[in-house]
Amino acid sequence: MLTVGFFHLENHDGVRVLRLQSEDGTNRLTQACVLALTDTLHDLARKPEPLIITGNRGFFSAGADLREIAALTGPQAYEFSRIGQTLMNAVEQFPAPVYAAISGYCMGGGLDLVLACHRRIASPGAILGHRGAALGLITGWGGTQRLPRLVGKAKALEMFVAAEKIHTQNALCYGLVDAVADEPVAEAARQIHVQNTC
Repeated sequence: MLTVGFFHLENHDGVRVLRLQSEDGTNRLTQACVLALTDTLHDLARKPEPLIITGNRGFFSAGADLREIAALTGPQAYEFSRIGQTLMNAVEQFPAPVYAAISGYCMGGGLDLVLACHRRIASPGAILGHRGAALGLITGWGGTQRLPRLVGKAKALEMFVAAEKIHTQNALCYGLVDAVADEPVAEAARQIHVQNTC
């Protein structure tokens, strides 16, 4: 198992799992975390194997650190947007399937990360959303492009403008997640094994 300050890599039933972590348990995507994730994704891409990205039972990720964002100047905000987009593109373009296993809250930049994954499996109690509009923000990490492709322009606009929180069953109905499972990591590993045997 490889542990970095913001996440650790582990093995679950023979499948590689990247588990987000933070001291407060919210798994915020700070600038340092985003850069570390990007470097790790690039390293893993050299020997591509299916990957599951997950958090803990309470939080997949609460998204970007709002205290960091509030302190940014214009040029710094542009750079923060750029490094976030670089991470999301690294996930989307990863040369093996990337699964998001979602439990608990998945907000803002956390949802952007989930949208960049190739498949999304949520626990029954997961809650997803882009809450930026309630704070006068809009994502700069690609969510405005990826979300409409999954749920349609009208629903995506509603989620962004109303800062709507989506619960698992509605997320499944809208096409935001592909499946629901009590243990999303185990279900993602099962799907990977099935795919590998076909």
